[in-house]
Amino acid sequence: MSEQMNAAYLEDYGDLNNIKTGKLDKPEAGEGEVLVRIKAAGVNPVDAAVAKGMLKDAIPGEFPLIPGWDVAGVVEKTGHAARRFQAGDEVYAYARRPLIKHGTFAEYISLPEAYLAERPTNISMEEAGGIPLVGLTAYQSIFDFGELKKDQTLLILGASGGVGTLAIQLAKSVGANVIGVASEANHDYMKDLGADVTIDYNDHHVGEAVKKAQPEGVDLIFHCSRGDSFAQVMETGVLKDGGKIASITKSKPDISDDIEFKYVFVEPNSEQLEHIAALADNGKIRVPISKTYTLEETGQALQEIEKLHTRGKLIITP
Repeated sequence: MSEQMNAAYLEDYGDLNNIKTGKLDKPEAGEGEVLVRIKAAGVNPVDAAVAKGMLKDAIPGEFPLIPGWDVAGVVEKTGHAARRFQAGDEVYAYARRPLIKHGTFAEYISLPEAYLAERPTNISMEEAGGIPLVGLTAYQSIFDFGELKKDQTLLILGASGGVGTLAIQLAKSVGANVIGVASEANHDYMKDLGADVTIDYNDHHVGEAVKKAQPEGVDLIFHCSRGDSFAQVMETGVLKDGGKIASITKSKPDISDDIEFKYVFVEPNSEQLEHIAALADNGKIRVPISKTYTLEETGQALQEIEKLHTRGKLIITP
């Protein structure tokens, strides 16, 4: 009989109240894989979407299905030909595989060693567990696609959530200027992270407020929100000629064909995680944790993240 572990899992897509907690088979480290004892797993809006079946046509799943794509933990075993890590190493990873089945809301996960990076050590395990998905999403949006550089201006719509939190700090790490858009309650939070200008989408026409704050326009728009802010920004023409737009919420926005645009769906990348870890260890990246949950509270965590009004990160600690 296989060894067992505790996990939060689904037996079918649907209501977030249907998340179960119980014993499932503990995974094994296959060839080129590493078995990780999970210490912290970040919760992201996409996890709720997975559980409700909203991604089933794009990424296949298999039941029982353990959700969760963020992980920080300790290497327990290494499989054949896996030589980058050894038992006891502290690592973190973005754990999305081509098939959604073995996620991170569990005590253990086995991953290809290429997914893993040494976790940042100057922050807590919980903070490290909140980085991978949001950190790589921000990194691939503003650097890989956006090519953001010193003295350029980044406009972040939805800047107080998990992705925005990392985007602000990554942008400041290269000396860029940041305009963050979120509710007024989150303005001090965004400024504390490094935002140069903050705008309240409730009390302003966002496009006009950006134009007033940055008359010469912005180099990159990073769209991480829902609502009217994006339309307001586009109708005022604040994007510079040659500027770019990256979005994680709109795959086909109503914009001019001559604007360089990319819908970003994050990919695993251990080298980028290593860079982010170095920034965190140098004090340039921190991950405010708003709440931690047990495995038994996974359903509550997913319901909370689905509201899209959380500040910082929610973390499950198996």
